[in-house]
Amino acid sequence: MNRIFVAAVLTILAIAPAFAKDKHAAKNKEIVRKVFIDIWTQGRFEVANEIYAKDFVNHAVDHDISFEQDQADIHGWRAAFPDIELFVEKEFAEGDFVTVLWRGRGTNTGSGNGLPATGKKTDGRGISIFRLEDGKIKEEWTEYSQMLILRQLGLFPPQH
Repeated sequence: MNRIFVAAVLTILAIAPAFAKDKHAAKNKEIVRKVFIDIWTQGRFEVANEIYAKDFVNHAVDHDISFEQDQADIHGWRAAFPDIELFVEKEFAEGDFVTVLWRGRGTNTGSGNGLPATGKKTDGRGISIFRLEDGKIKEEWTEYSQMLILRQLGLFPPQH
């Protein structure tokens, strides 16, 4: 009976770290999904204060962006595309990092972030990597084709 008990305890101790790791990854993915569903698609901007660290940094292609500027950019995109929807297509979590392959679509009926209203639809994909710390989004790296968006809106010559 003691051997069975010892074997059970050792088995639980062996799998506990993997279970905790999976639970941590699932929680991080849940937090990151709020960026796409709650903030971008539903326009619930107040959620950002709950899920982003105060010293959040978005590492853009050519410079770093603060939390305030990042949120202002999202407001601008939603002004330009009031019906914008972002969908999580794939997500992967490892440690404190969550990577998301996402699709965005919307109709450019407003102006924002320097875009005039064209009335045209756009649809494209991007990829974002988030680093979380203590249950908050601390850093982000995002890549998407701005050229594709401009072409779909008729604001850049078509590719030949």
